[in-house]
Amino acid sequence: MSLELWAFIIALILDAVLILMIVWHIIAFDELKTDFKNPVDLCNNLNPLILPEYGIHLFFCFLFLLDGQFFALLLNLPVVMYNVYRYANRPFMTGPGLYDPTTVMNSSELAKHQKEGWAKLIFFILCFFYYLYRMIYALVSPSYTA
Repeated sequence: MSLELWAFIIALILDAVLILMIVWHIIAFDELKTDFKNPVDLCNNLNPLILPEYGIHLFFCFLFLLDGQFFALLLNLPVVMYNVYRYANRPFMTGPGLYDPTTVMNSSELAKHQKEGWAKLIFFILCFFYYLYRMIYALVSPSYTA
């Protein structure tokens, strides 16, 4: 099997993991909005997931770079750059993460985090179907070796 096929199989599986992580974020912010969860618990639950999410996304972007899948890489590049910008401009904290319990309850911050979660969910679902298509295409296309 070719590297292209493996890259898209791995990206498909990891994209499904990212979709689940983003759904977890959306549910957590909805619980905060409806007062089922307090801000400290929300931050304690979501902050440990930030770096794994970014790491998974960077990993399959690196796979696309190695395989020469430049369209898939360019498709993911804006989200990677946004994640880097977001993490570089995060509130001051002692540990890793993005969410500060003192500011996460502000209505503007809460709305911003919810919109970000929905936008990422839509992006990763569209990418999931693109990776599925490319995986199937790599499976059925004849491979020519010289």
